[in-house]
Amino acid sequence: MDLAAFRLLLTPAGQEALHAAQSLAPREADFLAHYQSLSKRYPADLARAAIETAILRLEAAVKFPFAGKLYWTRPALEQASSHPVAAYRAGRYRPFERVADLGCSAGGDTLALAEVAPTLAIDLDPLRLALAQANLAALGLSGRAAFVQADLARPLPFYSSSQTAGSQTALFFDPARRAGQRRLFTVEDYHPPLSIVQSWLPGFPALGVKLSPGVDLAELSGYQAELEFISLKGELKEAVLWFGPLKSTTRRATLLPGPHTLAAESSYASDLDNLSPNLSQPRAYLYEPDPAILRAGLVRPLAEMLGAAQLDPDIAYLTAGTRQPTPFARAWPVEAWFPFQLKRLRAYLRQHNVGQVTVKKRGSPLEPEALIRDLRLSGEERRVVVLTHLSGEPITLICHES
Repeated sequence: MDLAAFRLLLTPAGQEALHAAQSLAPREADFLAHYQSLSKRYPADLARAAIETAILRLEAAVKFPFAGKLYWTRPALEQASSHPVAAYRAGRYRPFERVADLGCSAGGDTLALAEVAPTLAIDLDPLRLALAQANLAALGLSGRAAFVQADLARPLPFYSSSQTAGSQTALFFDPARRAGQRRLFTVEDYHPPLSIVQSWLPGFPALGVKLSPGVDLAELSGYQAELEFISLKGELKEAVLWFGPLKSTTRRATLLPGPHTLAAESSYASDLDNLSPNLSQPRAYLYEPDPAILRAGLVRPLAEMLGAAQLDPDIAYLTAGTRQPTPFARAWPVEAWFPFQLKRLRAYLRQHNVGQVTVKKRGSPLEPEALIRDLRLSGEERRVVVLTHLSGEPITLICHES
C-alpha cells in the first residue's frame, strides 16, 4: 500500500471497501481470492489496500486490544511493540509536560505516549506518518499529538531554547533496526545509529531508547543508562535504555502483565554474573526464571531472593527445598533426578505409568521431539522431563506439572 492508496482508503468509498473487506475475515493465505473478488466492485488499488488492512487488523489483535480501528503496513506492524509493553513504558513519561516520539512509524508507541503527555511524533516515511495520524484519530487522540516528517540523522526539528524547556520535554527513540527485510544486530548499523543520542542528551537528558532484546551488551558499556528487559506473558519482547531522570537503576527485568520488576545495580559487563554462584544438587523444587530475568543477568539476585541455588554455574535453573511464590520464575515440584541415561529414563517413566511428557532443556544437545520419540511411552500419567547439567555432568529431573 502506498500513500495515495491509503488516502483513498480514508475516503467514504474507501471505508465502504474496508468494511466489505473486513466482513470477509481474510487471511494472508487467501489474499488473492479476496482481492480478485473485491476488485470487481472497487478500483484495484483500493481493493488491495482494503484487503491488506483487513488482514493486518486481524493479525494485530494479538498486540492491540483495539486493532479493529487501526491502520498498518506489514513491516510497521511487525516492528510495533505490543500495546501492554508500550503502555508500561509510557508510564515513565508521566512527570513530563511533553514527549517527542522519534521514529514513530505507524504510531503504536505514540498512542501510549499521547495518553500521558502531549506528543510530537516524528518519522521520515510519509506513509507511516499518515498511518500514525489516522491511528491517533481513530482512538480520539488527535488533539494529543502533532506530526512532523523529518530525518532523525539531521538536527532535531525542534529546539530546547533553555535548560528548563529541555527538562520539561522527554524523548522516546525507536531507531530502525531493519534494512529492507534484513535485521540489523549492531547498534551502530541502526538508522540513525544509537550513538546519535550523545548529541541529544545535553539538551534533552530524559531519553528512552527501544532496542532489540538480543542487543550485544558490550556495545552498551559506554552509555550511562539503565538497561531494562521486558517480557510479556513469559516471552521476551524488548530492551530499553533509560537516560537521565528516566533512569532509576542500572539493570532491570520487568514482567508483564503486572508489572513485576526486579532491579539491581550492576554494569552491563555482567558484574552480577561474575559473582560466585551458590550450587546445590536438585532439591524439592526446580525454578525456571523468566527470560527477562535471564537476559538482564539477574539470576543470582533472584536466587538470593528465593533462598535457592544453581545446579550448575553456567545453567540458569535454580533449586530450593521449599516453594516460594514468585512472578519471576516458574516452579516445578521435583519427583526424582539421576544422571542422564536413555534406558534408565525410559524405565523410570514406564514404571510410573507415564505416557505423556513435556521436555525442557538447558545445556543439553538433545532435541525434545527426538527424545520423546525414542522413549516410546504409553500410560496415563504426565510428567515434565528436564535435561540439564549438575556441575558440568548431564542429568535428568522428573517433575510434576506446576
